[in-house]
Amino acid sequence: MKFTILGWTLTVLMTGLAVGQGAKISDEQRKAIMDYPLTMPRANQLISALSAMTRYVVSLPDYAERVRKSAQMTSAEQIAQLEKDPKAASILKQNQLTARDYIVGVPTLRMALLAANGAQGANIIASPTNIAFAKANYTALKPKMDAADSGH
Repeated sequence: MKFTILGWTLTVLMTGLAVGQGAKISDEQRKAIMDYPLTMPRANQLISALSAMTRYVVSLPDYAERVRKSAQMTSAEQIAQLEKDPKAASILKQNQLTARDYIVGVPTLRMALLAANGAQGANIIASPTNIAFAKANYTALKPKMDAADSGH
């Protein structure tokens, strides 16, 4: 349970979206999530990067402070933060992702999976196309996403 909570905290750190935690999602974030197309190759890239990023951030001595600061940043600030961190940038490059892909793509995938499983709420944003994708691939993607949240 500790790793799941930690993984969720790190997801908040790296995506800036506290889904289900009452955080407000800006119109810009909402549009980016609705416009982000999910495919199986892209979902696998996002999950792989999330797993590596979780392991990396957990290894930092100041990860709790990073979580706190990141939760207060805009998407643009979070993207800049990822781009200037050599290790984070390396993780993204290895997974053929940009910082924007990661900041937008991880919550897009997470919310599509939540919506595919019946979750609803003001902070659950997913396009019909991404929900259909998540429903069609739920059994393959959900265990991978859970493992990535725990850094495995």
